[in-house]
Amino acid sequence: MTTSTSTWQQIKTFPQSARLFLLATIINGIIFSTWQLFFNFFILARGYEKDFLGLINSMPSMAGLFFGILLGMLSDRIGRRPAMLIGLAFSTLAMGLQLFIEVKTLLLVVAFLGGLGNSLYFISQAPFMMKVTNPNNRSLMFSLNFGLNTLAGAVGNLFAGQMPGWFGGLLQIPVDSAQAYQMVLLVSVILGFFALIPIFILKEPVKPQNLNEIKVSQWALLKKTVKRGFTWKLVLPEMLLGFGAAITIPYMNLYFSETFQVKSNVLGALFSLSALFVGVGSILGPRLVQKFNSKIRVVVMTQASSLVFLLVLAFSPFAWLAAIGYLLRGMLMNMAVPLYNAFCMENVSESEQGVVNSLISNSWTAGWAIGPFLSGLIQIRYGFQPLFLTTAFIYLLSILSTWIFFHQYERKKLAEDLLIEPGLV
Repeated sequence: MTTSTSTWQQIKTFPQSARLFLLATIINGIIFSTWQLFFNFFILARGYEKDFLGLINSMPSMAGLFFGILLGMLSDRIGRRPAMLIGLAFSTLAMGLQLFIEVKTLLLVVAFLGGLGNSLYFISQAPFMMKVTNPNNRSLMFSLNFGLNTLAGAVGNLFAGQMPGWFGGLLQIPVDSAQAYQMVLLVSVILGFFALIPIFILKEPVKPQNLNEIKVSQWALLKKTVKRGFTWKLVLPEMLLGFGAAITIPYMNLYFSETFQVKSNVLGALFSLSALFVGVGSILGPRLVQKFNSKIRVVVMTQASSLVFLLVLAFSPFAWLAAIGYLLRGMLMNMAVPLYNAFCMENVSESEQGVVNSLISNSWTAGWAIGPFLSGLIQIRYGFQPLFLTTAFIYLLSILSTWIFFHQYERKKLAEDLLIEPGLV
């Protein structure tokens, strides 16, 4: 009861701008989950091949990879609220255009431009949350943003899974037709523009800064940070995870549909349940850290455990067993994500956190820029099993690198902290 009251009291301290931002997060979470669930089906139903599907799925990540740092600088220059408005409007408009453009080259260009907008929106979120919070409620704000986005995705998948059937009956068209999927995605895009309203209303706290100093500082920190070996130790595990995930995770809907003939409404329910499992995992993660007194140990333990369920997902002859593997794999792997991010931020100076975070984000994006395209090519020739084995192997390399780089480092750092803690002899 005390914890609940304390949490509620912290929420009440949020300014109106923070609450409006969280409202936009909920709306955007619902829309994005619907897009992820049906865009692959829509592209294939229109007659495009899987290699093109892989290419178009790579475009947003390529945009973030090539222009991520520049977009961050743009956000610094124009402010977080304008950057989020422009980014969200641009990405939503690009999503809508993809539903009507049929020329392949134009589709790829629009997907790339939409990726630029999406990157600008998400790059601006964390700095904005830092501005509208204080040290007492900041952790809760970041957690709510993550949790509400996940739960909104669960709700979105649950309702979106029923929508092809609704439009199929209403328009007298097959539920798995391009027209049915197009209508579902169009509804999601139209609703997506409503996320702009709270962003437009909210006010960004103004803190006068010297823009020339910011720019010089950014470049100086970037040069300094990339020369440090420790930075690349932090980056490598995320780079490997990003590529391993990129060749399988975007195609989970196709895998269940083609391998087990799972219907869209069941897929929606499964993806919603997965989001709930991830939410539960995010709550359990910090408790495991308290129990083992180690972030790295928990990260390695949960990620390694997820490999078992990844293989269950890949080679199960039964849909129900594959679904269990999918749920537990997602929960265990994603449980480690915020813990590793926290470890990274704790072990770099405050002035370097933004630079290191952008490098880690770009390393993840690098995998997603090329992974989906390569995956599409492999699926055509060999199916899904080789992709799952490749993902498991790359994940294992990431887990081993995390353990080798940071296990002893963390133990030594914890020991040093104990030695200097007041009251201990």
